[in-house]
Amino acid sequence: MVETLHTEDYVTIAIYFVVVLAVGLWSTFRPNRGNATGYFLAGKTMHWIPVGASIYASDIGAPMFIGLAGTAAASGFAVIIYEWHAVFFLIALGWIFVPVYISCGAFTMPEYLRKRFGGKRIRMYSSFYALIGYVLFNITIEIYSAVTAVYTVVGGLASVIYTDTLQCVILVLSATVLFILSMIKVGGWNAMMEKYMNSAANYTLLNQSFYSCGMPREDALHIFRSPKTGDIPWTGALTGLSFLGFYVWCQDQLIVQRTLSARNMAHAKAGSLFGALLKLTGLLLFVVPGMISRILYPDEIACADPKKCEEFCNNAAGCSNFAYSLLVLRLLPRGLKGLMLAALIAALMSSLTSILNSASAIMTMDIWRQFRKHASQAELMIVGRATVLILVGISIIWLPILEAVEGGMFWFYMQAIRAYLIPPMCVLFLLAFFWKRLTEQASMIHVLYSNEK
Repeated sequence: MVETLHTEDYVTIAIYFVVVLAVGLWSTFRPNRGNATGYFLAGKTMHWIPVGASIYASDIGAPMFIGLAGTAAASGFAVIIYEWHAVFFLIALGWIFVPVYISCGAFTMPEYLRKRFGGKRIRMYSSFYALIGYVLFNITIEIYSAVTAVYTVVGGLASVIYTDTLQCVILVLSATVLFILSMIKVGGWNAMMEKYMNSAANYTLLNQSFYSCGMPREDALHIFRSPKTGDIPWTGALTGLSFLGFYVWCQDQLIVQRTLSARNMAHAKAGSLFGALLKLTGLLLFVVPGMISRILYPDEIACADPKKCEEFCNNAAGCSNFAYSLLVLRLLPRGLKGLMLAALIAALMSSLTSILNSASAIMTMDIWRQFRKHASQAELMIVGRATVLILVGISIIWLPILEAVEGGMFWFYMQAIRAYLIPPMCVLFLLAFFWKRLTEQASMIHVLYSNEK
């Protein structure tokens, strides 16, 4: 079957771009954009609804549509633990960490470390670590920067949050439509549970002993899996994943900056709670559709023969990463395909705009001000906007390198590197919060020695 877009789909996508750009540019005319608080923290005037929506939209991107749904197609329910894990940390963010960040008046996480320890070394280290991470870990979505940079440069965080809110609505509504249609197509929840365990290519069903890897896992319908045989063991989910989750949801500038923009503490807490509530939808909006795609299109999504996988998706290792997009292209009617594609673009743009604004905040407030202690507000605004443009340029230069190392392998490699680097920073923040006797010198020794190990 040939999957194509029609005129109605292109019209939907065009309307989406016009509306998003209009909202982004409209928000640039809001007051208080001429100072650091207005540009990097949206003037601290944000309502809890856009705060929570922006938290959710900032985290949604290609990993959700491709990675989460694709992993669910290949492995089953267990991948949802990554989404549900975030709920607890977002609640902790609002009730434990944000009150401290706000009370000390920090714009960024490196600035908090500076206020906590009093020295400069740990602030500079964490600043460069964050900037390098934004460029390397999120580079796959930078191709869309030519559009998003317009309102990110001009409007700052306010523009990002307002466009994130619009994109969050598009994401949730379009993904909900796809979930409903796919559930109807498969025959309901019980039918989905039963059919998934038998979803495999015809040649796999006829010769299961030879194509054993093409059959669903025996524990596919379980979330908590064996620490010995599970692909996502419950022990690792409760220990190792906690370090990554703590960094992403309570420590990363990308997420924390949204709560710092809230008009008061009540809105900051409510925003983090709303973001946590939205994260609960991952099971229905991404995991279940990924599993249904395997049921409906087993010859492609569940291919076990490297040659057949190569023919369909140019990847001999498997085609599960195409589960969500294939479901969109084959199941949705005209017009709705375009809406869903717009939702995918919305996810990528939301992540990108958030990364650009957070990176510019760190560069301006934590690095530039170390060399220009008496810089004017106008100078800080110029540096912040220039940082966005520079990051866009670096991203464009980096794209050929990504192609040379094959994006998928590069992504897994960088995630492994991130897993090595994040735990020391997580421990540092925990000790900084709960142990008054910790000094900057001890912190630097801990971070550097841990990374060396």
